[in-house]
Amino acid sequence: MPTYEDAQSMFDARQRYFASNGFDGTYSERWVKLKAGPIALYFPNAPGRVRAVKLHDLHHIATGYNTTWAGEAEIGAWEIAGGCGRFVWAWALNLPAIALGLAIAPRAVVHAFVRGRHSRNLYHAEGEFREALLRRSVGDVRHSLELDQTIPPMRSADVLALVMWATASLAFSLGPLAAIVYALW
Repeated sequence: MPTYEDAQSMFDARQRYFASNGFDGTYSERWVKLKAGPIALYFPNAPGRVRAVKLHDLHHIATGYNTTWAGEAEIGAWEIAGGCGRFVWAWALNLPAIALGLAIAPRAVVHAFVRGRHSRNLYHAEGEFREALLRRSVGDVRHSLELDQTIPPMRSADVLALVMWATASLAFSLGPLAAIVYALW
């Protein structure tokens, strides 16, 4: 993933983000494809998902987290730790990311979670995506989200929150599988 300079506009950074990740940047696809090795999973690109992903993509730029599996787990942990507000799709997509991340990149996910607990995110700061946000500089957005601050050491409240969210993540991720197994039993 490219790095984004503080002086760059969020619009220019987002265009670069789209290009480097092969995204069309219109948010108009009917279905979203998620590759898990040789398996492709599809889910609807519902209006609520589009509403959340417009801010989620800007979070990638502001935080520097990649769009790899580990990077998505990091940003998922960061967003959950800071809260996803009224963005139901953000909660639903980020919860499983924590469990996955703790399995494949535990230190990075814990670090991102603590960072999220001690910074802000656009789900709360903006409430909704607005075009004016794209005119701001990357550095200004990072500063307003307190991403330019030193991350404090993990505190007992952070540990407790992480354990709670990791448990919720496992339940949310494994619950449907357990229900299917139970129904087939």
